[in-house]
Amino acid sequence: MRLLVSGSNGMVGSALVARMAAAHHEVRRLVRSGAGSGDLHDFSWRPDRGELDARALDGVDAVVHLAGVGIGDARWSAARKAAITTSRVDSTRLLAERIAKAAAPPKALLVASAVGFYGDGGERWLDESSPGGAGFLAEVCREWEAAAFAAGEAGVRVVHLRFGFILSATGGGLRKMLTPFRLGLGGAIGGGRQWLSWIALDDVVAAIEQILKSESLRGPVNVVAPEPVTNAEFTRTLGRLLHRPTIFAMPTVAARLAFGEMADELLLASQRVRPAKLAASGFTWKWPTVDGALRHVLQDAPVEPPELGIEPKENFASHH
Repeated sequence: MRLLVSGSNGMVGSALVARMAAAHHEVRRLVRSGAGSGDLHDFSWRPDRGELDARALDGVDAVVHLAGVGIGDARWSAARKAAITTSRVDSTRLLAERIAKAAAPPKALLVASAVGFYGDGGERWLDESSPGGAGFLAEVCREWEAAAFAAGEAGVRVVHLRFGFILSATGGGLRKMLTPFRLGLGGAIGGGRQWLSWIALDDVVAAIEQILKSESLRGPVNVVAPEPVTNAEFTRTLGRLLHRPTIFAMPTVAARLAFGEMADELLLASQRVRPAKLAASGFTWKWPTVDGALRHVLQDAPVEPPELGIEPKENFASHH
């Protein structure tokens, strides 16, 4: 298979590229102009300028688009929110339109999205048939997914990868949580009753590989583990595995003071998501429980993660 990947330096992208290359697939990377290594499989693009090297799509079987400005990297000013939206929507539209115009378009376009599409679902189970919710992230996801319209109209199989909270020792929210938790400063957020739909990074990559091969999978696909947990349960499990107490809860008011609008959508919103399409396709999770997944990823965790902070439930590749 010949694969074109954007966001290849991000957490998901780098893991995907490594796995596909190890399986002897040809992997091409979209990189911003001047950011390439000189590798013949690197192709330049500038989504903000509507620029894409026309050769990038030649002979490609599928495109996996993971790029976008980080959602939890800075407080949400009006400018930051605009950058979050445009980095996703404009790049997706550019790819979709170029794919639609290609003489021999790829068979599939997989585009990152997030369970943030559903907004705050409370206690309700959510699957791919559930309607979109309210809020900034839900609207971003709606626009993001709609931006791939041109490729679908051209007969390309389009899949929207609705990622949950991705567990990895190398990046994302879990790595940022490790230092405070190891210091015994971890705790539930708000009441801790909000649901967290998570998935181990290894299972994310395996799911993408299955989706690439499964022609029946199209439209939104929830890329989450089959057993979501509450914020309180996740906190207790992480503390137990690190042999640390988790008594420093963050009240709702404090979360809102610290993170502003981000708190309600990234930390306090509840998303109890069912991976209905993945399960129906026969996908097998290597790490279906949060205890097993955390035990697995913590084996590779650095002793002293360099960053402090809390990252959102949605983890997106954010470099190219």
